[in-house]
Amino acid sequence: MKEIIISQAIKEILPDLTLGCIECDVVISEENSELWREIEAACGSIGHSGELAEVGSQPAIRASRVAYRLCGKDPARYRLSSEALMRRVVKGHQLYRINNVVDLLNLVSLTSGFSIGGYDVDKISGSVMFDIGAKDEPYEAIGRGEMNIEFLPVFRDAISPFGSPTSDSMRTSVTADTKRFLMIIIGFSGEICTVETLEQSVSLLKKYAKADHFETVLVR
Repeated sequence: MKEIIISQAIKEILPDLTLGCIECDVVISEENSELWREIEAACGSIGHSGELAEVGSQPAIRASRVAYRLCGKDPARYRLSSEALMRRVVKGHQLYRINNVVDLLNLVSLTSGFSIGGYDVDKISGSVMFDIGAKDEPYEAIGRGEMNIEFLPVFRDAISPFGSPTSDSMRTSVTADTKRFLMIIIGFSGEICTVETLEQSVSLLKKYAKADHFETVLVR
């Protein structure tokens, strides 16, 4: 597995931060009908029971919003990916269909409330650090274009920042050519639920992405 560490700067701000990390081989497909039935069931449950104002009160999302404020970023302007997904569902909008691996990642995020990073391992240079974005660092976010990552929690490698709880970057995105996959569950409030979500993710990767050669680790 890629070495994954948490910077001292972010440890001092978020001492309970835990990252649930999975690296595995995957088989990418455009769509999996069984997976989408599971996603639609999860969306139906959220849509029938949720109110837009209540999305931010979900425990993992609430902890993440607090973490953003402590780092100096406005969670209303730079909305967490998990919160954005849930808000989309509550509004009755369809989720985008990308590929089986990205879609199952979104399923886990919907059901857990965690923002989750998903990356092509072969596009990552060297070790991975979870850190705080600096002023004027270039970052092309998926679906957002250039994004200001100053004060934003970010993953960075030897080249540049490549992931965040708001939006991952184009540079390390999962595509039809991805063979080795890195999934990082960002638990701002500790490890208990992170472990459960990690186990759920491993099961879904095996079921829907023919994943094998797993390596898992909790990083604190």
